[in-house]
This record gives sequence, C-alpha cells and structure tokens, in this order.
Amino acid sequence: MMNLGGFKNKEILVDLTKGVVGFRELNEEDAKKYIGGRGLGVKYVLDNGPEVEPFSEENVLCIMTGPVTGSRSSMSGRLAVVTKSPLTGTVTDSHIGGWTAARLKWAGIDNIIFSGKSDKPVYLYIENGQAELCDASDVWGTSTRATIKAMKNKYGEEDLSVMAIGQAGENTVRYASFINEHDRAAGRGGTAAVAGYKKLKAIVIKATQKGNMPEPKLKEEYKEANKKAVRAILDGGLTAPNKGGLSVYGTNVLTNLINEVGALPTKNSQFTHWDEAEKHSGEYVNQHLLVKNNTCHACPVGCKIEVEVKDGKYKTRVESIEFESAWSVGSNCLLSDAEAISFLIDRCNEYGIDTIELGHAFSVTMEAYEKGFITEELHWGDADAMIELTRKIAFREGFGGVLAEGPARATALWGVPELSMSVKGQSIPAYDPRGIQGIGLGYATSNRGACHLRGYTVASEIAGIPEPTDRLKPEGKGELLKIFQDMLAFSDSMNICKFSSFSENAEHYAEQYSAMTGIPMTAEDVMKAGERIYNLERYYNNLAGFNKREDDFLPKRFTEEPASGNSAGVVSRMDIMLDEYYEVRGWKEGLVPEEKLRELGIINPSSGQLV
Repeated sequence: MMNLGGFKNKEILVDLTKGVVGFRELNEEDAKKYIGGRGLGVKYVLDNGPEVEPFSEENVLCIMTGPVTGSRSSMSGRLAVVTKSPLTGTVTDSHIGGWTAARLKWAGIDNIIFSGKSDKPVYLYIENGQAELCDASDVWGTSTRATIKAMKNKYGEEDLSVMAIGQAGENTVRYASFINEHDRAAGRGGTAAVAGYKKLKAIVIKATQKGNMPEPKLKEEYKEANKKAVRAILDGGLTAPNKGGLSVYGTNVLTNLINEVGALPTKNSQFTHWDEAEKHSGEYVNQHLLVKNNTCHACPVGCKIEVEVKDGKYKTRVESIEFESAWSVGSNCLLSDAEAISFLIDRCNEYGIDTIELGHAFSVTMEAYEKGFITEELHWGDADAMIELTRKIAFREGFGGVLAEGPARATALWGVPELSMSVKGQSIPAYDPRGIQGIGLGYATSNRGACHLRGYTVASEIAGIPEPTDRLKPEGKGELLKIFQDMLAFSDSMNICKFSSFSENAEHYAEQYSAMTGIPMTAEDVMKAGERIYNLERYYNNLAGFNKREDDFLPKRFTEEPASGNSAGVVSRMDIMLDEYYEVRGWKEGLVPEEKLRELGIINPSSGQLV
C-alpha cells in the first residue's frame, strides 16, 4: 500500500483492442524517483519500449497527474499527456490546463494508460473512482466543441470536464491537439493524433472538489509551504494578480518586448523584427478585443485572455490569443489582423490543431510558393486562404493532406527541407535563436523537438529571472540551460504550471512536495530529480535512434543568416554552446553514457538493467 500523500494510488489501464478497463496501484518507488506527471509518464513510455511505432497498437498514451494536482497548491491544475510522438518520433509530453487534471484527481484517479486500438470510436467516462468505455460513434466526425457539448448534455454541465479530439485528431494530423471545455489545449507533439489512431474520441470526468482534494501527509507544514509559495506569486513582477504583465495581458505581453529586441521570427524566420507585430500584441488585444480574464484551478494569476470579435466574417469568441499562437499565424506569416488571427485560433480549437505547427505549415508553403518550389498558391498574410487551408489540413483534403504530415515532412517532400524551421521534426516557437542565444540551444537539445518550455532561458536572457544574462552572448548558456531544463522537468512532473517558476524557486517546490508526500526533499534534491527525468527522456530518444550530435541542431538559417532589428548581424553560435552543454550534462556527443545512467539511478549499478 502506497504511503505517500497527494496520490490516490489508483491508475486506470485501458486496453482499447479488447475493450477492457482495469485498475492498479502505483509503484511507490517509481513515484518517488520520477515524481509523477511528465517524469512518471516518460518512465511508462520507456518501459513500453522505444522501438514502437507512434501509430500502432503497441504505443501507449498516458494521461498523468502529479502529487499536488487538484490540491490547494497554486497553479496545480496541469495534466500531462505522454506518448511517442507521431510528429518527431521522440518521447513527448504535452500539458493541458483548466480543471481536467483536478477533476481526474478528485474522481479518485492519478493516471490513465491507454494501449491497443479500438475497432470503433469510444470515449472513457470516469466517476467516483470507476471508469467505463462508451460508444462514441455519434460524436465521431464532429469538432472538439460539438463533442464537449454532447457530453455536457448527456452528463450535465456541473462538475464535468471533457478533453476531446476534433477532426484533425481523427484524421491523424501529426500535430493534432486535445482541447477541453475551456479551450485549453495539450498542443504539441501530436498526442491527439495518437488518440485518433486508437479511435479514442474523448475522456469525460465527473467529479466535485468537496471532500476529494488530495490529502497532504504533513498538514501544518503543507499549509506553511503553500502560504509561502502563494506570497511569492502575489509579489512576483510578472505573476502579480491584476498587476503583473502576465496577469493583465496574458502571454501575449511578450509580443512587443520580443519584437523590440529583434528576436521575433518573421516571414518564416527570414527577419527578426516586424513593424506590424504590435497590431496583434497583448496591449492591442487588451484594448480592442478583450472581454474576460480567465484562470485555471487554484491559479491567482489568470493569464487566459478571452476575446470577442463581435461582427464581420471573423466573428468569434475564443480563449485565447496566446503569444505563441498569435505569432505563429501572425508575424510568422505576415498577418497582423488580430480579428483574423482570433478566428484562426478559433478554428484550431474547433478542429484540434496545434497553432504553432499550423503557422509553420502556412509559412513554409508561402515561402516555397514565393520562391517557385511548389505551385500550390498561398500568399503572405492571406487570412482567408489560411482559414480554408486549416480546414483542408484537418480533413486531410487535397494539399491539406501534405501539410497534415507536418512542415518538416512537407518541405522534405518538396526537396527544400531547409525551409522548415524545425528540430527533430517539430517547429520552433516564437523566440528567434539568433536574438536569444540560450533558447536556440534549448531548441536543439529539447527532448521533444524544438520547444521553449523544456528550458525557458528567456526568463533570464530577457526578463532577468532569476538573474540577468546577456541574450547575445553564447558563453555560459550550456550551464544556464541545464538549470532551467532540470527545474522545469521537476515542475512538469509535480504538474505545477511553468509560470510558477517566474516567482517560485526550487526551494518552494521542495517544501510543497515534502509536505504533500511526506518525503523529505531539498532544493538540491529537486534539481537532481529534474536531472534524472531529463536524462531518462534523452536515454529514450537515444534508444529510439536519436543518438548522434547532428540530431541536436538548428536549421542553417539561424546559424548562417544574420538577424535583423536590434539583433542585426547576429547568428546562433551553436558551435560554442553545444560543446559546453554536453560537458555540463556529462553526455558524449548527445549520448547519455552508462555511468551517468548509473549515477542517476536510471539503470541498476550492478545489472545495468532499467530500474
């Protein structure tokens, strides 16, 4: 019997091939070593075997909470979806906010592991610690929102959370996303495409908070640890409710700032500054389109910006114009119309599509057409054509089927792979690696393909958190990145929002974890656990075929073509940073050596077997 606080000690095992639902207790040693959420999910995916095909019955889809999920801990409403990505071929985890994670924990469940493939559309219904597979034939072929509405009609809207796939997931678009009832997305890596392959339409959870919140092992210590963490958030410069930039403007507060320093990838990263970007910035949206600030479970920040276009062809009400989404279909494609951008994001939520990857699908097509590499016509900033192409991608209709494979595969098919601004098949987010050197190293070494969320060095290089570093200086970025990667690996596994790291530190995390679980933990232990998880992911990828230095790369545009704006003349200095990073990590040309695996307890010191 598990002796850790915070966990419900119950996982659902769903064999979709057999249509069987079972249950098991958590392995306490795994939970101690890999914390929960992302870390424990990666362990399950590795145990399942790195050689499996993403679109296969053998691949598993893990829905994971952490030890503080659904508790009174601030920002503890995150859910991790972990699998082998059909976009990259790496292990991937994608996180969704709102109340889905909290309700899963309140329903008495820690995690769900799906295996196999159903011969008909199904959804999983969970209530009071029980679960059943139900026929989803009547909602198959419908959008995420239509599915969510149907489930609300069936089970009642109160105390209900639904995360669903749309037509993009059903049609195995390699960057399809789960969407829940609050328009929150598990966006990256194509996790919903794995669900679509398995004929899994939705996960429906009925649960109330009353009497079901996780119980901390050390109640008084937890109360104090939580009070300290909340105070840090309330006093934080970015996170302060109704005062900090993240709270007032949402993530889109970054548009003007990143554009000003010359690090906003523009026109498929041909430039790093665009005068028109202000028209889709957080400040502009706040003034012209904002109707409501929303939040997630136990979050005082409220960074979710709900917007409304009241009339015209782009009429919509959607949450929300995030920085990454607005940039990807905006400046990246030379589209500045915030109303059109809002509608495009609305379509992504409706079909269940990753906005970042979609914007790149547009931009590579625009550049390839402009330069005569393809005949499919798509012009820069043509919003209406982009909206129609979004539909074609979701349904794999015509040319949309090519782009549904992802920008990296599409450009390779056209014979111009250099047009894809991607790493390991996943396209870059909204920070140019020339104007912010550390984040470029982060893209290259991310375990799930290009990603800012694996190691957010932007906090230091732009915002000066926790200490400022020179954004244009490559030296020292290997060590800086490792710190961010390890700490965020821990927070993703505790399943607390990454934005907490703008105000909280490893000591805050250690105190909350210790009081909740009853396991003594220091700030140093937090970093060691994060290092273990990051190396576990890298070990998986090594075994999956990502086992050479060339896999940790940036597109040549970033290393050979200089930036513009206030980063003019600068290129990414990966040649300096990658060597330093490997040395700090203790890796050999991208490989995790056996001695590192033994040191971190990933493999048995005596037998060499995975433990």
